[in-house]
Amino acid sequence: MTSLGEDVFILRAYNPQKIEVYDNKNKTFTLQGHITVPGLGDACYGLVACSYNKCLYASDNGNDSVHRVELSRSNAVMKWSVARYPRGLSVNSEHNLIVLSADESKLQIFTTHGTLLQTIQLQANVEYAWHAVQLPNTSQFLVSDSGVNSLHRLCLVGADGAVVRSYGRRAGSELMQMNCPGGLAIDREGRVLVTDTFNDRLLVIDQSLSSAHEMTVSVDGDLKCPRSLWYDQSRRRLYIGKWDDGRVIVIGNLEDFTATQV
Repeated sequence: MTSLGEDVFILRAYNPQKIEVYDNKNKTFTLQGHITVPGLGDACYGLVACSYNKCLYASDNGNDSVHRVELSRSNAVMKWSVARYPRGLSVNSEHNLIVLSADESKLQIFTTHGTLLQTIQLQANVEYAWHAVQLPNTSQFLVSDSGVNSLHRLCLVGADGAVVRSYGRRAGSELMQMNCPGGLAIDREGRVLVTDTFNDRLLVIDQSLSSAHEMTVSVDGDLKCPRSLWYDQSRRRLYIGKWDDGRVIVIGNLEDFTATQV
């Protein structure tokens, strides 16, 4: 899921070639229609909007590609090949696309029309990276990693792919542990929000990756298996995608990630 202005875009695994478009002008999230993306496979784990280029990007895990959708009347689609098993997508401060390859443990940076600008090979012990975001005006990245036989952590990674520092240990439920960290979002002060998927919680980690607190979300039901995040800073709105039932939770009036309960 992602958003641009008051339009919210959701891509579901059971209907992969159609991106749902919702209108939130009146806080009603009314379904407006669909954008068809021909050839998009049924394993899409990344969707992100770029306001500067006025487009959407969707990662196609099964076909090792990224699809770009022009947000215009034509909704023209183009695609290009990327490293194997693309997962999370993000857009950096230079309006370029960052693609994370889970199988090859690579970060690739592309222009909006698919020209490869940079490839960063992550160090060997980053086993199963899920999402990556570039810190504004730096050459460093935050990467969520959940190795099957290793650490479940948030990593600060340099331009050479080496882990500078990290937060997390082997899988567990203590505050210093996570179990399958996934989606990432950053507030204006550099605090990082992480979905701790199989602990059914959100963790806020400070920018030095030295301490954390849990952000409790009051929802109808529970926060079981949160997986993806999208934070619209300009509208102070947080979107949380759940893995278990496909629901999207929307939190409004969220200025930053200091709160322990929202």
